[in-house]
Order: sequence, then C-alpha cells, then structure tokens
Amino acid sequence: MSVFTVNNTNFAEIVLKSEKPVLLDFWASWCLPCRMMMPVVEKLAKTHPEITVCKVNIDEAPELAQQFQVNVIPTFVLFKNGRLVDSSMGLKSKKTLERMIQQK
Repeated sequence: MSVFTVNNTNFAEIVLKSEKPVLLDFWASWCLPCRMMMPVVEKLAKTHPEITVCKVNIDEAPELAQQFQVNVIPTFVLFKNGRLVDSSMGLKSKKTLERMIQQK
C-alpha cells in the first residue's frame, strides 16, 4: 500500500472515517531526521496493509500540526476508530512503529 498525503481538506475523510488504524507522520522537507524516516515509513506502509500510513507536511498543513501539538518532527500519531490513541516523537525504527501500531 502507498503512503497518503493528508492535509486540512482530506483529514476527516482519510483519518477520522478510516476503518483501519491510521499512522500519521508529521514531517517537513527541510528536516533531516524526517527524510531519514522516509524509507522506514514507506516500508511500513508496504508491509502492513492492515493500516493506513499518511504523511502530513507541517509547512503545508500548519493547522494540523498545531491541532496535535506537534513541536518536534518527525512526530508519529496513531488513530484508531477516528480517535487519537498514541503519539511518539523523533527517529524510530520500523520495529518500534510496528509495536506502537499493535499495542493499542
């Protein structure tokens, strides 16, 4: 499965109405750790079709970053059944993100 881009316009449809868990990756193109996470996030999306993986560019959707109090990037936010259930900041391994998805 591919990684979706989420913004203010499609947030409700893709994240809040999803029947699958949704992992949001808050990032920015100028952020080196965010760029380092790109292959990890893409691999996670391909190996876990049971979840929806999305990226939120904080420069293009600052309202979403503010809404979820994203002060550090990358920040990962997990939604299940339209509700925020977990979040984590900084560089993460694929295994750590998988545990985040599976534990809640």
